Amino acid sequence: MASLPLIPAAHQPAFPFERVVLSERPSEDAISLDVLFVGAGPAGLAGAIELAKLVAEDNQKGGGVGTVEIGVLEKAERLGDHCLSGAVVNPRSFRELFPDLSDRDFPFRAPVEREKVYLLTSSRAIPVPTPPTMRNRGYYVASICEIVRWLGQKAEALGVNLFPGFPAASLLVEGSRVVGVRTAPAGLDREGRPLSGHLPATDVVAKVVVLAEGTRGMLTEGYLRWQGISSSNPQIYALGVKELWETKRPLDRVVHTMGWPLDWDTFGGSFMYPLEPNLVALGLVVGLDSPDASLDVHFLLQRMKTHPLFRSYLEGGQMVEWGAKTIPEGGYYSLPQRRYGDGVLILGDAAGLVNVPALKGIHYAMHSGILAARAIFRALKAGDTSAARLAEYDRLLESSFVIRDLYRTRNMRLAFKDGFYAGALKAGLMTLTGGRFPGGKIEIRSDAERPRTRSSRTHLSPDGRLTFSKVDAVYRSGNATRDTIPQHLVVPDAVPEEVGRLYAHLCPAGVYEWVDGKLRVNSPNCVDCKATDVLGPRWTPREGGAGPKYQRM
Repeated sequence: MASLPLIPAAHQPAFPFERVVLSERPSEDAISLDVLFVGAGPAGLAGAIELAKLVAEDNQKGGGVGTVEIGVLEKAERLGDHCLSGAVVNPRSFRELFPDLSDRDFPFRAPVEREKVYLLTSSRAIPVPTPPTMRNRGYYVASICEIVRWLGQKAEALGVNLFPGFPAASLLVEGSRVVGVRTAPAGLDREGRPLSGHLPATDVVAKVVVLAEGTRGMLTEGYLRWQGISSSNPQIYALGVKELWETKRPLDRVVHTMGWPLDWDTFGGSFMYPLEPNLVALGLVVGLDSPDASLDVHFLLQRMKTHPLFRSYLEGGQMVEWGAKTIPEGGYYSLPQRRYGDGVLILGDAAGLVNVPALKGIHYAMHSGILAARAIFRALKAGDTSAARLAEYDRLLESSFVIRDLYRTRNMRLAFKDGFYAGALKAGLMTLTGGRFPGGKIEIRSDAERPRTRSSRTHLSPDGRLTFSKVDAVYRSGNATRDTIPQHLVVPDAVPEEVGRLYAHLCPAGVYEWVDGKLRVNSPNCVDCKATDVLGPRWTPREGGAGPKYQRM
């Protein structure tokens, strides 16, 4: 008798709400700011920069807003250490944020001059026309780490206070208002006892707290649950695994692929582009709504590199960096019904502002930060940071190109829920009709509610030259998390074998292993990609500086 499909949601621990939203008075020694951005990614830094500029301009004109203390909390030890993206960047939001600079002044590597899209079989690469949503002429290849560090320098020059190494672990609330955050403590042993370098949690209070945490932001999820803010569709996610290679053969174009090594019922695709003549970035992004209980994106990427298209560039080269992260893919219908509240706003990936058909999110994140800054500035001028006043952010966002773009492609990703070929046909019709076909909303389930069945897929044995194990990959992420760190993953008490093996396959960093009939958790391996947070064990913040240390991703 065939086994019943596995539904991950049936085994997922409850969201740790009681540790995320705290109705407690801030400590007497709390740090006090006017505006606090949680997350030093493109959204948070763009927002901080725009707000600092508006304040400076107002004071120069005698507007009277006075001193505004702006802070940015970042969980990584250094800005950019936890940032990972494609990244082919639309410069639109850079131009808006820095109108006095030209494109050559921005932290981009090179303009996109040539591009190609292929449909892969196991041995062939079949050229296909580039879909209109994926055309990148006029855009730039870039490193998201370098972008974030450059934005950080601009923010500091404007007087913004940057606090790297301080993960925000909890929201501090009074009534319906968010009044601040509490950071995660540092220097605890496995049992939570203080070590010699112990740093207790710090409370940071502000008139406005801006959640720019990125994908699966824990404070964002806690706030939405606390306030009962839903969306038309649940958010769905993909996992992207990326590598940087020093190659002997230069790559002269941006490449995207569809098809192999993915099955027809699994959504995803790959990218490969040149950062330098002999430095190539490549990755595979796969939807976590896949029905395959053996889905292992890391090993799918390793298999993909054996294809002649990739092997011809990589063979004889050296893999120098590896990383992984999740990406919100639900699009327009998965956006929270509101992205504001009393003393709080939600930006960028935390709000789901990613256009999957266009493979773009960075300029949307930055623009959401710019719009948030404008709404916050006016609220500070009025002396009112209530939800009614901060609702201006949502009004600005709704009338912006961000929401227009997401609405135009509102059903394209959702069309692939029944498989690649049917989805490709529907997406083509949506492109031709400007998103009007099929009309209405395509309903979807959350990733954790999607039934899974075990596949007969076998995973290749890494050779250490072209293909690599998860242990090797984590080493190349720069992960320096100490082995004695407390457990930061909320794991079910009893895990059936089929569930444990799902987690082991899904996690690209080898955090989970099924050994001797039980689940082993290697939490120091975690690179904060949050893939299993989507389907299984919950991720919570750990001490500042833990996790990967990406250099050029």
